[in-house]
Amino acid sequence: MCLRASQKRKGEVSLQDPIGMDSEGNEITLIDVLGTDADEVHGHVERRVSLEAVRKLVDHGLRGRERMVIRMRYGLADGRVYAQQEVAQKLGISRSYVSRIEKKAMERLREAFEKGEI
Repeated sequence: MCLRASQKRKGEVSLQDPIGMDSEGNEITLIDVLGTDADEVHGHVERRVSLEAVRKLVDHGLRGRERMVIRMRYGLADGRVYAQQEVAQKLGISRSYVSRIEKKAMERLREAFEKGEI
């Protein structure tokens, strides 16, 4: 019976199992290798805060169509990035007009950023 039980667990691996030694002779476990880097967590939080600041600037610094175009083109609306042609079709305007709106809106955002409004 004991032999059967050990056969069932033969393929199992624990995150605490040692997988080797580092250059200083310390034991390395699987969880050490799979762990999350502290900088990655910090970077993720920083990106979320920056994204929220950009969203506020877009929502308060741009007008109707400009806001819609930027939100769709850069994935601020639903997380999906739309091509200029897709934005044009959704808004019922030409692709070249979307391009002009986007350029003007990006200039406004750049100016607001330089003024420290973000």
